[in-house]
Amino acid sequence: MKKIILITVLVLITLYVLKQKVYKPYAWKKAINSKEHQLQLGSFIFSKQRGSNGSQSYENRYFVFKVTEINGDFVRLSVVRQLSQNKVIKSGDFSTTSEAYKQLKKTITTLTITPIQSTDLYHGDGPSMTVNPYLVSKYPKITDSRYYYEDIPQKNRPVPTDIGDLSYYLSLVYSKKEIIERGKLIPWGLNNSETPELLTRLSEDIDLIIN
Repeated sequence: MKKIILITVLVLITLYVLKQKVYKPYAWKKAINSKEHQLQLGSFIFSKQRGSNGSQSYENRYFVFKVTEINGDFVRLSVVRQLSQNKVIKSGDFSTTSEAYKQLKKTITTLTITPIQSTDLYHGDGPSMTVNPYLVSKYPKITDSRYYYEDIPQKNRPVPTDIGDLSYYLSLVYSKKEIIERGKLIPWGLNNSETPELLTRLSEDIDLIIN
């Protein structure tokens, strides 16, 4: 009996390793070369990430990103999120729920998602990132859907040389090569250096890319 259990466990481990090391990389490379799932400006990237829930345990967190800039190996992402409305505050780490994540996979290409300049999110009366007359006037499509992402006014600008500007520039910037070849979000950042480098310890898996 113990021998059967041991064999079963070994078979399961072998199948898991094959799935992770062989099948998943093959499936990813096949998908990334298709028109519907290739990385490009405007792509939506879905990522299910493991994170602490504030105690000693972990939970899944679900993120949807919009590709707003591709500059060499720098891929800039913006979180797709919802504006707050009528005292219902959308805050925290801007992750979404499991159900909303599944629904967005089905509707993301037909849903109205408004690009909003980050400075505009702090204009108007009331709390920031909240539907108000100013935003409705400048971005009337938010009345169709409160989903939005922060857009940037100038794309493919030169990489800053000032250390403070460079740190800000690298916010939510990931490696194009790692996305395409490995299906992972690995951020560019500064690690006790004035030269950008890949922060591999912060790697997160990509679930899906949709165009």
